Amino acid sequence: MRLARFAVEDGHQIFAARDGDWVPLSTVQGTLMTDLVGEAHRAGIAEQVSAGQPGDVTLADAATVLDSGDIWGAGLNYRGHSADLNTDQPVSGPGSYLRPRGCLIGNGQQISLPSQSKRVTAEAELGLVVGRACKNVSRGAWRSVIAGVTAVLDMTAEDVIRENPRYIPWAKGFDTFCSVGPQLVTLDEFDDDELQAIRVSTVRNGEVVATAPVSEMKYDLGYLVEYFTAGRTLTAGTVICTGTPGAAVITPGDVIKAVVDGVGTLSHTVA
Repeated sequence: MRLARFAVEDGHQIFAARDGDWVPLSTVQGTLMTDLVGEAHRAGIAEQVSAGQPGDVTLADAATVLDSGDIWGAGLNYRGHSADLNTDQPVSGPGSYLRPRGCLIGNGQQISLPSQSKRVTAEAELGLVVGRACKNVSRGAWRSVIAGVTAVLDMTAEDVIRENPRYIPWAKGFDTFCSVGPQLVTLDEFDDDELQAIRVSTVRNGEVVATAPVSEMKYDLGYLVEYFTAGRTLTAGTVICTGTPGAAVITPGDVIKAVVDGVGTLSHTVA
């Protein structure tokens, strides 16, 4: 199942995909996307999609997937990104941060570079969308709490991080510094091997700056779910950003993309 949110006259509405067309789910206005991915809703959604008329929308126009929950991130989870910062990968667990929801933008919206940083980077990532409130999830049970996957474009004031790694939340919390979407792909579309083979690429002005499959993560998806739910409750809709294979420095006029094969592409211009 593939779900996306689109702007409509009175707010946002959730659509589901059918053969490349997006059909509005007319009975679920106001419902959270994560409420729809369970087995209880599958038959009803399939019926609506089969009987409904496609809307006049394209995936490039989709709003952010995130309609509730927090944004957690794993830092330096790929060896290539550690090289970007000329540092070693953490050995006792991934780097981590929590960022404000106010930094979110929808797919296609413009990234505004803050005057407080002279070196901003953009990073493509795979995102895990939490499907239900959960705490202390074991590594082997991680699939039971994840609704699906999505693409993430994560911006960082890198000069600030280089000055002091304790500034990570501040450096990642500027307005327009995170994009999540453009669609949620339910986890049942991927077995474990297919998930490991997903390739994540940071693309600037049509050039691939960094790329790697999920299998090259130091801390795998199950580990990350166990790590971020340890001792704390994650609510439905929370996104766990799983790290980037590498970052691209962005400047005004650039077009920056997060390409996650089989999951989605986010594209933004930089101002």
